[in-house]
Amino acid sequence: MADHHSYVAHHFDTAEQQYEASQLGMWAFLITEVMFFGGLFGGYAVYRMQYPQAFIEGSHHLDITLGAINTAVLICSSLTMALAVYYSQKGKRNALLTFLVLTLVLGAVFLGIKAVEYSHKYHDHMIPGPNFHMAGATSSNVEIFYSFYFAMTGLHALHMIIGIGIILVIMRMAWQNRFSSAYYTPIEIFGLYWHFVDIVWIFLFPLLYLIGRH
Repeated sequence: MADHHSYVAHHFDTAEQQYEASQLGMWAFLITEVMFFGGLFGGYAVYRMQYPQAFIEGSHHLDITLGAINTAVLICSSLTMALAVYYSQKGKRNALLTFLVLTLVLGAVFLGIKAVEYSHKYHDHMIPGPNFHMAGATSSNVEIFYSFYFAMTGLHALHMIIGIGIILVIMRMAWQNRFSSAYYTPIEIFGLYWHFVDIVWIFLFPLLYLIGRH
C-alpha cells in the first residue's frame, strides 16, 4: 500500500488509522485512571466529612512550602512537555530532546522534594502503622488522614516514576531519529499521560495541604 510508511504497524492500513487508534487507547486508559483516583478522592471526602478536625490537624503538619514548590515544578513540566510535543511536530530533534530532558529533570526534582517530605514524616513518626505517634485525642483519626496522604501521593509518585521511565525511552528514540514532522505519535500520546499526572497533583495539593488551613 502506497501510504504504508515504515512507522505504521502492520495491522493498520494508514498512518491516520494508527494515530486515531493510539489516541483512543490513551483516552480509554486515562478514563480508567480517573476512576482509579476518583475512588481515592471519594474515600478522602467521606472521611474528611466524618473527621474534619483531625484532617485539618493532619494537614497542618504538612510542609506547604515544599508542596507549593512541587506544584510550580509540575506546572513548568507541563509547559516543557507541551513544547516537546510542539517541536516534535516541527521535526526539530535538538529542541525536542532539550525539552524532554527538561521535563525529565523537573519530574526528578518533584520526586526528590517528595522524598524529602516523606523522610520528614518518617523521622516525626507520622507513617501510618505501629510506629505512628502523635499526641492528642484525635491522633487515631489523624492517622487516617496520613493513610490517605501516603496512598494518594504515593500512587501519584509511582505514576511520575513510570513517566520518567517512558521519557527515557522516548529520548532514546528521538536520539535515533525515530521521529519526524510526519510521525510523532508516541510523544503526543505520552504528553496526554504526563498532563494527566500533573492535573492529579493540582487536585491533591489543595485537598491535602490547603483546605482548612488559616
